[in-house]
Amino acid sequence: MHQTIRNTLMSLLITLLSVSLAQTLTVLTHDSFNLSEDILNSFTEQTGITLEFLPAGDAGEVVNRAILTKANPLADLLYGIDNSLFARAVNEDLFVPYQSPNLANVDARFVFDSSGQVTPVDVGFVNFNVDKAFFEAHNLALPADLSDLTQEAYRGLTVVMNPATSSPGTAFLLATVARFGTEGEYTWLHFWQDLRANDVQVTSGWSDGYYTSFSQYGGDRPIVLSYASSPAAEVMFAEEALDEAPTANVFCEACVYQQIEAIGILKGTEQLEAAQAFIDFMLSDAVQADIPPNMFVYPVVNDVPLPDEFNAYGQIPSETEIAVIDPETTEAMLSTWLDQWTQVMEQGRDASEVQ
Repeated sequence: MHQTIRNTLMSLLITLLSVSLAQTLTVLTHDSFNLSEDILNSFTEQTGITLEFLPAGDAGEVVNRAILTKANPLADLLYGIDNSLFARAVNEDLFVPYQSPNLANVDARFVFDSSGQVTPVDVGFVNFNVDKAFFEAHNLALPADLSDLTQEAYRGLTVVMNPATSSPGTAFLLATVARFGTEGEYTWLHFWQDLRANDVQVTSGWSDGYYTSFSQYGGDRPIVLSYASSPAAEVMFAEEALDEAPTANVFCEACVYQQIEAIGILKGTEQLEAAQAFIDFMLSDAVQADIPPNMFVYPVVNDVPLPDEFNAYGQIPSETEIAVIDPETTEAMLSTWLDQWTQVMEQGRDASEVQ
């Protein structure tokens, strides 16, 4: 009897000790983070480390949250910081550098931080999508360049997102700065002024623009700011099988913004080795293959197989189609550009008068 009690107490003690030693790794993420449950469970099975995810809005809000709480971090890692937000995070000294051995498998085009403070995980391409049926029904050519969107033939057909409240909106603002520049007779602000004059619609977020205003979903705008993977997503989630995507991408010179999302270890973590293991895990083939069908962006690791729909209907832009802008310049100027955009688009000021 006493032996039974002793064994029971010993078993309970071992259980309590195991619980006390169990690790929980907290990851601060944007709201769009999504991986298969089986994939995430495999990390815990392999390491014994429990994962906890803390969504905190869009990518900009996530970085702001990390900055505001850096004296007492909410998490061990931050996922979702992109190449347009990176310089700000560096200035705030948020991350512990780490060079994952799995970086050797990452396409060099997507490694935007040589210091190792953040590690690339996925890449998306922000560009315009069009409703092919609308253009066919109206016998109208698909737009072939950003300048087409300011022409009379495309009046009232375009919807974009507010760059102050939307990640793709910010990406497109940066693309227009890269494409048209900030000096000269015709700048990025003149382009936006022409868009305004051509009755562009601005929504607060991507969902409103895509699922409310876009003609594919009952709206009256057949040109919407979205992603290069959106046509593939249309096929993957169609209620009935489709032979082709109902939407198409608009690729043109410097009109696509390459958005590389990364993960970094937040300073203050007490679980450095566990955090490093999770970064290695995010670059594993299993996770990289799970990213496209769940987050509708592309893997950064070479030779990872894509869903059939991505191969058939998704597209990756060429180098000349990607708008290139320096991260340090973005960090220094973004607040100014947002203010100037507001003056032109919301206050109706002439682009030539905006400072």
